[in-house]
Amino acid sequence: MTIFLCEDSLEGILCGVYDAWMSRLGHANVALELEGTGNLRMFARYCPAEVTKEKTDKVIAAIYGKAGQRVYEMVFRASLSREEEKADRIYRFLVYALNCGSKVADMLQIPAVYEVFHMNRNVANEAHLLIEFARFSETSDGVLVSVVGPKNDVTILMAPHFADRLSGENWIIYDEGRRKGIVHRAGDGWIVVKTGDDAWREQLRKGTDQEKFENLWKTFHSSIAIEERRNYVCQRGHLPLRFRPYMTEFESYVHWQCH
Repeated sequence: MTIFLCEDSLEGILCGVYDAWMSRLGHANVALELEGTGNLRMFARYCPAEVTKEKTDKVIAAIYGKAGQRVYEMVFRASLSREEEKADRIYRFLVYALNCGSKVADMLQIPAVYEVFHMNRNVANEAHLLIEFARFSETSDGVLVSVVGPKNDVTILMAPHFADRLSGENWIIYDEGRRKGIVHRAGDGWIVVKTGDDAWREQLRKGTDQEKFENLWKTFHSSIAIEERRNYVCQRGHLPLRFRPYMTEFESYVHWQCH
């Protein structure tokens, strides 16, 4: 068995797909793994998959030419999944996609297709929820800041929504777990910035108006709350606990709402 080690990115996985395919060893004799994951297999040969624009472009062109945009979008979203096995799942999916064409997206009876479909749904659902639950505070410089902690790498899927809704604002969506941010300039586009440390998070937290909004929430909550009708089980169903530490109006209430 030859295992191609991929960088945890769309480009890294596609380059792994390219190397595995072009090795001509046979699909049953190769596998893809993300760098730093999985256990070493006995008698397996490990080959790092070098990331190059040429290989990435060739695989993308093949996907578009033989399977279409929908399949490429499925691969893109699957690459954002937190699943450690995503690289090999995408490879197995593309084996079918490049042979069956665009109809592969509906062939859920095939395990490789269903696994990619499942990752797609999970990533898309989290992105949708984060768009709804994301909260922005304003820095002293007038920059809107939202700190999030998603399970999947979905901030890039959130960016188009807020670029449209907040096109005239300077804003940042910061994924504190992955230490990366989406930075949008008013009236312009957005870019992905990798920070590498926690300095960004501390700087973004510093000097925002979150305390003001927390106080507004407390006043609002106290004025409308009916003690006899509190239903924390129902509340958790509509607003999962894991999102609350990143919602400005909930930050002071996360502890007691968990009980």
